[in-house]
Amino acid sequence: MKRISLIFSLTVAFLLSSCLKDLDREPFYEQTSATIYKDPKNYIHVLAKLYAGLAVTGQAGPAGNADIATSIVDEGFSQYLRMFWNLQELPTDEAKCRWNDTGIPDLGKWTWSDGNQWVRGGYLRFLYQITSCNEFIKQTTDELLDERGFSDADKAKIRIYRAEARFLRALSVFHAVDIFGNIPDITDESRFPGTEFPEQSGRETLFNFAESELLAIESILPTRNESEYARANRSAAQVLLAKMYLNSEAMIGVNRYADVIPYCEKVINEGGYSLDTRYTNVFRADNHNSPEIIFPVTSDGSFTLSYGSTTFLINASGFPTTATAQGSAFPGTSLLDTTGSTQAWQGLIACKELVNMFPDSTADSRFQFVIGSRSPEISVLPNTPTNEGFIVKKFRNLRSDGTPGGNNSFADTDFPLFRLADIYLMYAEAHLRGGGGSASTALNYLNAIRERAYGNSSQNFAALPDLDGVLTERARELYWEGYRRTDLIRFGKFTTNAYVWTWKGNTQQGAAGAVHQNLYPLPATELNANPNLRQNPGY
Repeated sequence: MKRISLIFSLTVAFLLSSCLKDLDREPFYEQTSATIYKDPKNYIHVLAKLYAGLAVTGQAGPAGNADIATSIVDEGFSQYLRMFWNLQELPTDEAKCRWNDTGIPDLGKWTWSDGNQWVRGGYLRFLYQITSCNEFIKQTTDELLDERGFSDADKAKIRIYRAEARFLRALSVFHAVDIFGNIPDITDESRFPGTEFPEQSGRETLFNFAESELLAIESILPTRNESEYARANRSAAQVLLAKMYLNSEAMIGVNRYADVIPYCEKVINEGGYSLDTRYTNVFRADNHNSPEIIFPVTSDGSFTLSYGSTTFLINASGFPTTATAQGSAFPGTSLLDTTGSTQAWQGLIACKELVNMFPDSTADSRFQFVIGSRSPEISVLPNTPTNEGFIVKKFRNLRSDGTPGGNNSFADTDFPLFRLADIYLMYAEAHLRGGGGSASTALNYLNAIRERAYGNSSQNFAALPDLDGVLTERARELYWEGYRRTDLIRFGKFTTNAYVWTWKGNTQQGAAGAVHQNLYPLPATELNANPNLRQNPGY
């Protein structure tokens, strides 16, 4: 799965225009679907394309023959994780981008609208992924497999492939509902292709759909020992369920904290995962060897190329700083020595609020910031002076032994979408929210994370911290991993004046946002195209 572009021989090219109704279309194949699905050996190649939908932007890397029309969004911008990360991180206290690319300053300054290209691109990327999964799920029913005369062994394999596709669809439904709220209901694969415009579904309907899908496939998916790295296994489904339950009250107004604990326990006790011995190993070019990563989005600098994912995080964080400016935590005399990349896009920076969450910048191994003589203030967006804001070197295209990845421009580093430390933190939070479990167990999980960070027990919590303490610990452990917007909403701090940070509310010192900004707007182009859609309140 690391070399995912070598696996799929099927070329799938959905034609996404400004009209959402285009998502009803039959996928256009170079070979007909009847031919493709006639041979059971082809199914793994189609499944690989579904995984590739999280990693690449089209049919040729790093760009070319894009999934989403380049008239809508630049192909390099349209990668799933890049869209997701920008929408989840740039409005928060963790990150800003100093570029003046269309739409980017609006995310950092809280001035986005229904015409923002990142809003539109993210919306279409999520729905593209859902409809891609729909087609595969539609083609892999037991009835069709029987009709095609496949052997029992082939049918057993394809049933697992189908469960993986259902997981990937549920993942994108969760992301879309979290970020956009009431999206079109395009989850019924039997309806597509069709001529009608998709109806709009409420968040609860789609939340319940994703939950039902995950519950149905949990026992079908293989365990970690039975599956390949980077493919959805039973633990991945359990993590996604736990995440949904943790955010259920914030998303649909239903308290499900009691359901978080059992699924965290399944992953912890049955999954076979363990914390990596070194925090930094989780974000290195050979992190496919980490025992902590449960579900990654893979990157390979030779075979899985895009201008998104960890290539974006590493290169866009690159500044041509000297070893002196980098400080003793970042030895080396060149950018390649420091990051494993020769690229310095000089874009992404960290807010001072994130850096200030670390009381000890020397002992805590999670402190992966370049300070030097840089100013903590971000005085203006966009076109921030290059010496403002702290540089983040959490993700690097260096292997755990310090040697560079195979390509100095494109990362080998996988993005850890789900990992065990997050499960420990979720358990502690759910317990504090009344979800059950054990206080001593929750404390032990938090301290296991702290001991890994500090190398010993000197900074362990003596008692379980309060919820705000857990939120801060989540930031220290999980910063820049795409969780922060969702976390701040769950804690009632995203739009409110309970917590302000740099450029929140379109002021340099920070101010409250508007409550409707807990959701992004549906793109204006899609509202114009589909009469069944209604805009989110406040836009």
